[in-house]
Amino acid sequence: MLTTLRIKNLALVEDLVLELPPGFVAITGETGAGKSIILGALKLLLGERADRSLIRAGCEHCAVEAALDAGALGPRVPEFLQQHGLEPCEGGQLLLRRSFTAAGANRQFINGSPVSLSVLAALGEWLVDMHGPHDHQSLLQPARQLDILDAFGKLEKKREIFAALLGRRARLEQEKAGLIVDERTYRQRLDLLRHQTREIAEARLQPDEEQTVEAEYHRASNAARLAELGGQALELLGESDASLQSQAGSLGRLLQELRRLDPSTGGWAEAQAQLGAVLGELQMSLRHYTERLELDPDRLRQLEERLDLLQSLKRKYGRDLAEVIEFGRRAARELESLENRGTELERLDRELAALDQELRAAGRDLSAQRRRVAPELGKLVSRQLAELGFKASRLDAQIETDPALETQPGAAPAAGFDRCEFLFAPNPGEPARPLRAIASSGEMARVMLALKTVLAVEDQVPVLIFDEVDANVGGETANAVGEKMARIARRRQVLCITHLAPVAAAAGAHFAVTKEAKDGRTISRIERVDKTARLAELARMLGGGAAAQQHARALLRQPRAAGRPEN
Repeated sequence: MLTTLRIKNLALVEDLVLELPPGFVAITGETGAGKSIILGALKLLLGERADRSLIRAGCEHCAVEAALDAGALGPRVPEFLQQHGLEPCEGGQLLLRRSFTAAGANRQFINGSPVSLSVLAALGEWLVDMHGPHDHQSLLQPARQLDILDAFGKLEKKREIFAALLGRRARLEQEKAGLIVDERTYRQRLDLLRHQTREIAEARLQPDEEQTVEAEYHRASNAARLAELGGQALELLGESDASLQSQAGSLGRLLQELRRLDPSTGGWAEAQAQLGAVLGELQMSLRHYTERLELDPDRLRQLEERLDLLQSLKRKYGRDLAEVIEFGRRAARELESLENRGTELERLDRELAALDQELRAAGRDLSAQRRRVAPELGKLVSRQLAELGFKASRLDAQIETDPALETQPGAAPAAGFDRCEFLFAPNPGEPARPLRAIASSGEMARVMLALKTVLAVEDQVPVLIFDEVDANVGGETANAVGEKMARIARRRQVLCITHLAPVAAAAGAHFAVTKEAKDGRTISRIERVDKTARLAELARMLGGGAAAQQHARALLRQPRAAGRPEN
């Protein structure tokens, strides 16, 4: 659940910290007081694009922060954090932060780690389900109705299986399309691949040979100078009367005599003996090195040509020889595939036919499951609608399967072969007709609330927000709307921005938004109201006066909905 929301320099809000309890939370206030700012702040935290005009006048930046109870988020959020390399929740809280400046700088963080806007939005889908005055219009779309039916029937896995099969089929079709080209293009491609594979194969490349060739070329191109330096070193070591070896011998005799006269100097003679051995080994190594040096112009030319070939192949086929070799392997596979085009096409056709059979089976299974759960969804929603004022209404989930898609399953969308249409009969004796054809905005809001009540058990999103979805309802229906929201709040946190006193009175916690002037500026405040303050706010919503006061008291005295926390 959402425990803390902080808003700084956003529209009319200067600096606001909101501590939210669990359960059903109502937010009320006069039109223009700033209730929508709370919704806007949450949308920013859920990845909505930032509008710089929202920054409070005279300020350079704004920021929004939220803390959510990690224990109520379920296993999917920790998995999401791990998959994206983000810090785990500490202290039992998930922390979100978003800031942007008038200059256009935009930053967002999850548990202190910077993230892209798309990652923040992806996480937001697991955290908050938001419904505004027009969001229930999505219920008019058959695709959305199919999503609702599948969520109710727990059919998401079957949809994923079907979509995965469809993805495999698309890849096979793409592979097949690569083989079906006109004859001229086919011949040109064959010639190119043959040239590429031949050129790479004839080079007989080794992944690490470039360094070896470069080292040998460097030695060969400097062979004369290397021989000169080696000869000079040998002369100093032992091939002249003044060589180091001769000097070392004289030094050794002196030290031996010194040790004979003073045994304490024996270590020096031993050190000289070791020095002589080292000089001898160095002399042998240098002689061997200079003897191996070749002043061979032909070899130098061969090395130059090899390096030129390696550079040419890298320019054409890869950044290094390993990439060139891999390019040659891929080209060889494609060449083999094209040279055996007929055989490859037959193989692909067999695989596509087998995959079509799998798609038909998966699609028909999905259709059968939808037909199984559709009557149950309609029955439960109709029962909820009866409690919302539609005493004898009926909602049916009608499933239509497209036979053409069963014949050609590769043309199906990822959701399968079916189209779902919610049929609604608000009054007894009337035929059920498509929801989009007859429902008013008030009816739509109640249908959505009924669906949310039914789906509350299956829905794992921990925070549900309603923004004035109770518009165009009143009387006993308003009481029922409040009771439904309180019932949903038994399983998740519900935040409702409302103008209806019966809905606000059903909440376990009530916050009022007000607007005031400070230092010549308008600011919005939001405070939790209890007892007298809550009574006054409900009376204001009811029109004010003594009668409104009595009505407000009556609303607060009504039995509380199951699961609604006490004030």
